[in-house]
Amino acid sequence: VTTVDEAKKYYPLFGMGANVALIFSGQFVKWVSNMRGSLPPGVDAWGVSLKYLMGGVCASGAVLLATFRFMQDKVLNDPQCVDVEKRKEVAAARSSKKKRARMSTRESPGVDAWGVSLKYLMGGVCASGAVLLATFRFMQDKVLNDPQCVDVEKRKEVAAARSSKKKRARMSTRESFKFLLDSKYIRDLATLVIGYGMCINIVEVSWKAKLKAAFPDPNAYSAFMGNFSSATGVATLTMMLLGRKIFKKFGWGVAAKVTPTMIGVTGLSFFALTLFPGVVAPLAATFGTSPLMLAVLVGAIQNILSKSSKYSLFDPCKEMAYIPLDQESKTKGKAAVDVIGNPMGKSGGALIQQFLIFAVGSLAAATPYLAVILSGIIFFWFKAANSLSVQFENAMQNEYSTEEAA
Repeated sequence: VTTVDEAKKYYPLFGMGANVALIFSGQFVKWVSNMRGSLPPGVDAWGVSLKYLMGGVCASGAVLLATFRFMQDKVLNDPQCVDVEKRKEVAAARSSKKKRARMSTRESPGVDAWGVSLKYLMGGVCASGAVLLATFRFMQDKVLNDPQCVDVEKRKEVAAARSSKKKRARMSTRESFKFLLDSKYIRDLATLVIGYGMCINIVEVSWKAKLKAAFPDPNAYSAFMGNFSSATGVATLTMMLLGRKIFKKFGWGVAAKVTPTMIGVTGLSFFALTLFPGVVAPLAATFGTSPLMLAVLVGAIQNILSKSSKYSLFDPCKEMAYIPLDQESKTKGKAAVDVIGNPMGKSGGALIQQFLIFAVGSLAAATPYLAVILSGIIFFWFKAANSLSVQFENAMQNEYSTEEAA
């Protein structure tokens, strides 16, 4: 539907549209859940709600198809909206490709069309492979060793350099860990990723346990999750709009600390409400609710803010941190962070909880220890963010200085 040039302009809007859809879908789920509670006895409430939900899915699909048809007929052929000539060139290239593909799908009565086409395709592959092998052998024997065709000495130097580079680039798992530990910059970046994964896992599991206790009725639970989805969409949309201004006004360092600040404040508040319900009971009474419900609401706020700040600030900060690195550090560092950091964050949080539950007997009994561990993770997260902020700013200044000197 969009070209690469158009995608740069419109894809951020698509992301915002997805969060707007999340708002409306959450309210629809809430409406269906409330409707289930008003049905008379003897009516299959789940069956009725399922029909409404599937009806909503079908209606959404019909709207998507109609929108797609409108765009194809009215928008993509309008010179004021798109470059029609360029799109025709792309369409012609695709049409030619489809025509070539259809040649292998012609069917005859009583003939195994797939078997015939498979034989032709495999025959073409084998023939092409034989031609490639023969050509490669000829080039190796006759062309690449002929001083009249290539600079033989220079090719030997290039081959030696490539061989040396490949040896340096190949890293075992042990070497990847060593690279992660030896590079302070990558180590701090990995700490951010691991910290986020562990914090989210630690708080979310405890929050969902409280959520089930607060909403034992499936209808009430579904209605709450509908509101939760809508609130997540609103918060993410708002943070996406504010994220750019935060980067522009305060810089990378402040933007990188927004996510741990939100998770730390709301996460520790949730654990405090969970551990000291008697202390917060008067406060909860002033709001006309219970300590359990207050803890659930604070936990929901924590989940909403952590997800919205991740998409709008944390992920962009992580990707921006790779910019000033050289190509080798960027490649190895990204592999180390994505392959080791992400799984370690998620599995690390789950492992801590499983160990504590096994040691003390239940998730409720493990809550005080989880609060302490969360505080420690947030501390190291902030420490790594501060350190990485200084390194990032210095690296960017060095890059600017190099560009100006050039």
